[in-house]
Amino acid sequence: MRISITSHREPEPLDLGAFEILAEFVLDREDVPESAELSIAVVEVAEMATLNERYRGKEGPTDVLSFGCDDPCPVDSDEPVTLGDVVIAPEVAEAQAAELGHTVEVELNLLLVHGILHLLGYEHDSDEGAAAMQARERVLLDGYSASA
Repeated sequence: MRISITSHREPEPLDLGAFEILAEFVLDREDVPESAELSIAVVEVAEMATLNERYRGKEGPTDVLSFGCDDPCPVDSDEPVTLGDVVIAPEVAEAQAAELGHTVEVELNLLLVHGILHLLGYEHDSDEGAAAMQARERVLLDGYSASA
């Protein structure tokens, strides 16, 4: 799997390697083909607000956005499958972590898993979809914690 991680923040205080390890774990557990490509971007609040307004029509920043590219189904060739981009705003995650009473690492991990699951077709537009997505997030995060 090819995972590229970029930061639009200077300096970047986060260990971006940890994002790569978690993303690989999730993609492996979701049976995503080895030829898959995933991009992760870490952005400032202002950039996230711009993206949120441009692509979702919502004012202000959000915590995570996912932009899908190709159908993430397995293919029978060596051609890469581009899943898409996950964009995360750590400052928004920090505020949410404080509100929820857990660490920023826990919140960032949840956001990354959430974003990847969106690229893999999970949605939370209905109560059933939200429950399925949250349950899968929990299974993946618990499995990741147990493997660390």
